[in-house]
Amino acid sequence: MQFLSSILGSGSGKSSSNSSTSNNQTSKSATQPIHTFLTGGDVRKDNKVSYGYSVMRGKRAGMEDFFFAEFKNPPGKSTTVGLFGVFDGHGGPHAADFVRANLFDSLLRNPNFPSDVSTALGEAFVETDKRYLQADSGSNRDDGCTAVTAVLTDNTVVVAHVGDSRAVLSRGGRAIALSEDHKPNRSDERSRIEAAGGVVVWAGTWRVGGVLAVSRAFGDRLLKRYVVATPDVREEKLTSQDEVMILASDGLWDVLTNQEAVSLIKDIPDAEKAAKRLTDEAYGRGSNDNISCIVLRFRF
Repeated sequence: MQFLSSILGSGSGKSSSNSSTSNNQTSKSATQPIHTFLTGGDVRKDNKVSYGYSVMRGKRAGMEDFFFAEFKNPPGKSTTVGLFGVFDGHGGPHAADFVRANLFDSLLRNPNFPSDVSTALGEAFVETDKRYLQADSGSNRDDGCTAVTAVLTDNTVVVAHVGDSRAVLSRGGRAIALSEDHKPNRSDERSRIEAAGGVVVWAGTWRVGGVLAVSRAFGDRLLKRYVVATPDVREEKLTSQDEVMILASDGLWDVLTNQEAVSLIKDIPDAEKAAKRLTDEAYGRGSNDNISCIVLRFRF
């Protein structure tokens, strides 16, 4: 099953999606409280990997989180590829929606894919950012988005991210961060920004130019010289000790530590139920943001 979220945050909470969710799931979603949008998932053909997602508007008036989750057989390739991403918009939903719709297409077209997924994914980030800035050049908008993505082939996962959406792996019940948040006060990020002529100042939290609380992102045209879309990329070989992986926006991580998130779901066999457990917990702990997560359950 493929699900591409297209939940637009205009303040109305309206949800439009290009989805193959079942009637039961759609009906279930419609009867849930207003702060909840959708849950769902799928299983890889070999039954070794399943995923579940949970998308929640939370306490925000609108929705700026988007995500992508799909098992796909690229044309001419025999291997099933898992493509997963969480995209957290700021300043509006447009950048996040564009990246959701275009990033993985760029990856699949890249000449390095699938022989060198890490290189291909990194290049896809940069290309998609350039395409968004070109496509949006005629508007007065200056929104952007963070992103955390995972590309799964056989038992190897490649994670790439910009910003503070995060990927965490459970290995034997122990949380392993597969990404490190791009924050302006990180010493390496601050040095990079200042070398490019930018400044990092305190304005309630550390911000690039006193404006943006993340140091890498898609979009953000006015800060693009400093807020790059070049991702950190990490490749991980999965083993029988690896139980689950979580991809989530900061609406989850603002109120849950990596270990708390892993401990909550490591014994929940159903990935969809695990994802919903996480978003419900984050909402219950007072998260004030949109909350979106994807859980991958491994059986290697």
